Amino acid sequence: MSEQNDNWERGVLEKLAMSAIQEQRRARHWSILFKVLTFGYLFILLYLFMGWGESKKESPLGGSNHTALVNLHGVIAADTAANADDIISSLQDAFEDAHTQGVVLRINSPGGSPVQAGYINDEIRRLRAKHPSIPLYVVVEDICASGGYYIAAAADKIFVNKASMVGSIGVLMDGFGFTGTMEKLGVERRLITAGENKGFLDPFSPANPAQSEYARQMVGEIHQQFIDVVRQGRGQRLKQSPELFSGLVWTGERSIELGLADAEGSLDSVAREVIKAENIVDFTVHEGLADRLAQRFGAGVASALPGFMAKLDRTAIH
Repeated sequence: MSEQNDNWERGVLEKLAMSAIQEQRRARHWSILFKVLTFGYLFILLYLFMGWGESKKESPLGGSNHTALVNLHGVIAADTAANADDIISSLQDAFEDAHTQGVVLRINSPGGSPVQAGYINDEIRRLRAKHPSIPLYVVVEDICASGGYYIAAAADKIFVNKASMVGSIGVLMDGFGFTGTMEKLGVERRLITAGENKGFLDPFSPANPAQSEYARQMVGEIHQQFIDVVRQGRGQRLKQSPELFSGLVWTGERSIELGLADAEGSLDSVAREVIKAENIVDFTVHEGLADRLAQRFGAGVASALPGFMAKLDRTAIH
């Protein structure tokens, strides 16, 4: 009887031991699987963020002549789709393609940063000088104002719709003053600076006449730079008008009369009738999946990854 009990206990223990071993094996297999999936997921993210999957831009039409298109839409700024780096890269690709017969920069922008617009204007002039046989035309959609027109002025010709809005050759610096509101609320501004103009145009302090005058001079200098760029680009086509550089915006039809634009035209009509290459290839740099992920998750992803990787390391050690 004792021997039977011993055999029964031994059998139970063996079963428990085998069950524990099998459970450990299953846990180890699941752990390995999850680690493989995790590293695979991280590798895909890295693959997208590093742009390893992006191929060099080639002629999508397999060697046929075409009109190269670059779109500039929205506010011109370093942190928007209409930033100088992307637009310049797009233009360079368009000009350097062996089968490009002409480049159309299609603009629909109210303006933006004079610095970003200046970079693009300078690059257009450089590319036109480097590739004299390839014309660059601007086609205006709804609006080409301020910084948008700063860029357009560098083109060989500007085509508009009769109802397009063109111009706004001016510069502004805006802000707010809250001193009256602060007085009503009983709020006292305590501003300590080193340098008499360090609090330049501080919205919570009374307006300083000397600083305001300096700001007007600075804006005036930038305005004159804008005027010089337009005169250089448009030359004798500009009509003499006292309101030309006043900051007003004109319809496309009126802009042709003033010499700010050359003729009415669309992307298709310019490609077909002016460039003589009906096939249109879009060379615009488009926001990729990696960029969208970066904007959506932002710094949160970057801050979470170190802790996540540390957790993986600890799991691997155990």
